[in-house]
This record gives sequence, structure tokens and C-alpha cells, in this order.
Amino acid sequence: MRIVIAGGHGQIALRLERLLSARGDEIAGVIRRPEQAGALLAAGAEPVVCDLESASVADLVKHLESADAAVFAAGAGPGSGIDRKDSVDRGAASLFADAAEAAGVRRFLVVSSMGADREPPEGTDPVFAAYLRAKGAADADVRARAGLDWTILRPGRLTDDAGTGRVALGQSTGRGEVTRDDVAAVLVALLDEPGTAGRTLELIGGDTPVTEAVKAAAEE
Repeated sequence: MRIVIAGGHGQIALRLERLLSARGDEIAGVIRRPEQAGALLAAGAEPVVCDLESASVADLVKHLESADAAVFAAGAGPGSGIDRKDSVDRGAASLFADAAEAAGVRRFLVVSSMGADREPPEGTDPVFAAYLRAKGAADADVRARAGLDWTILRPGRLTDDAGTGRVALGQSTGRGEVTRDDVAAVLVALLDEPGTAGRTLELIGGDTPVTEAVKAAAEE
């Protein structure tokens, strides 16, 4: 399977690339800066330099052609302001979805955020509130697309602890933490489970093995 990952140098994306490469998939990771290429090569992915804030749909289509699936795992990242939350977390997600549709790539995964489905509470840091609103708007845009077999994954608070391989996954899990390792493992399982298309799923650490949790989510 050929999979194109937007935000290919991100912490979850690099973990995902390693997992997919290890099982023999062909991976391309979209990155903004050429100096990020080495990390992708080490993870077994082909680096594709393309700035999602300035690219056109046509720019991305040429990289998505012949892909079996696309994963949007990009984000403006720590230290970015309100404007970039909108241009990356919302705008780039919509652009990537446009390109996937134009290239005929139906399977489309989005790494979103828990809390993106509601207005941030009063007193929320303005930049974080902008991030949640941008993620929510991007998710709504993707959900409206008939040309994509989309799944939106909304992890809880991310940690760098070693993955456990056990999670709680469903329409509503309640708040909690989840390791980036386990997020990547769930993304792999979602790629293999077409029954999760059309689902928006929350994810936290739990007691259910990843493959079983994804299978159960497909049957909900």
C-alpha cells in the first residue's frame, strides 16, 4: 500500500512511518523544510518537500497520484500563533483533502484533537482556543466530503511514554492521556479497517488491544 502523510516530520507521523515501513508499505511524507528529509529517510519514508501553506491543489495532486491512502498529521506546532493555527490546522487540512479528492484517493485519515467538537471554555488560552477551532473547522470540512472515506481520530493529551498497545477508542471516551506510540499504532489499524470510514473517534489509553479496539469501533 502507498500512503502519503502530510506533516511527515511530526512526532506522530515519524512513528507512523516507521510502523508502516516495517511492514513493507510505501510511504511518502510531506515536509516543509529540506533539512527534515533525513529523519524521514531514517524512518523508511520518501521525503516530499512541499509547503502546505503555499502549495496549490495541483502541487499536491502529483504527489498523491497512485496513493492508496492519505493521512493528515500536520500541525502548526508549539510556538506558532493564531494565524498559523488557521493556515495549517484548518487551511492545510482542507487543501490536502481537496488534493486527495482530485487524485482519486478515497481513504483519508485525520489526526485531530479531543475538544475540537465544541467551543473552547471561557478562559482558554487564546492560541489554544484558535487551535481547537481550527481543528473543528477542518474536521467539519472533511466530514462534508462525499469523495473521501474519511476517519477522524481525536486523541487525548499526548505523551512520549512508551506505548502500551492498549487503548480506549470510541465516539466518546472521556478525557485522558494517550501515548504517541499508541496513536501511531491506532492509525495503522484504521488504515486496515475500512469499516471505520465515516467515523469520528476519540482515543485515550485503556485496556483494549489496539486491533480489537479498532474492530469494535468499526462495528459501533
